[in-house]
Amino acid sequence: MLHGWGANAQDVAALASYVNLPEYQFIFPEAPFPHPYSTTGKKWYGFPDDYDFRSRDDFQTKVDLLQSRQQLIDWLGSLEGETGIPLSHTVLAGFSQGGAMTLDVGLRLPFAALMVLSGYLHAPLQLETPPKSPVLMVHGTLDNVVPITAARQARDFLIAAGVNVDYQELVMGHEIQPIILQIVQSFIGKVPLF
Repeated sequence: MLHGWGANAQDVAALASYVNLPEYQFIFPEAPFPHPYSTTGKKWYGFPDDYDFRSRDDFQTKVDLLQSRQQLIDWLGSLEGETGIPLSHTVLAGFSQGGAMTLDVGLRLPFAALMVLSGYLHAPLQLETPPKSPVLMVHGTLDNVVPITAARQARDFLIAAGVNVDYQELVMGHEIQPIILQIVQSFIGKVPLF
C-alpha cells in the first residue's frame, strides 16, 4: 500500500492489523522525496500552485513523477524475486497521492487488483488494452482535500477505458474509516488470482 502526500509508510502500515487477511503479506514502500513541511513526511511528487486534482495532460512529464514512477516500477518488478509472489497474485493499493500512483503504475502492470482510497488520476493514461485488474475506488463525499469530482473523473475515465471498477462513495472526509477496511477486506476476498 502506498501512502499519501506528507505521510510515510508507517501511517498506512498501522492499518494492516485491522484487516483480517492472515494469508496475505503486507508491504509498505516509502515515497522517494522529502515533504517540504514535515521532517518525517514523504511525497511521490510535488504539486504545482494551480493544481486542483483534476487529471491534466501536462502532468505526465513532471520530473519528480517520472522518477517516482520508474523507482516504483523497478521496486515492484523486484518483488517476485524477494517474496516468490508474482504480481498477478499481488494487490496494489494507495491512499490519496498513493492512490494516484496506484492508478498510474498499477494499470501498466499485471496486478491481481488495484485499490484507490481517496485518490485521483493525476494525468490521463494511454492504455493500449483494458487491464485485467479490477479496481476498487472508495471516496468520501465530504473530502476537503481531494474533491469528490476528481474521484468521479477518474472513475469515468477508467470505465470508458474498459476497466472493471467497483466505485463507492461514503459520507466521510479525507480519511480511512473502519468501514473502508471492511470494504477492502471484502474486495480482496473476491479478487480472482490469474
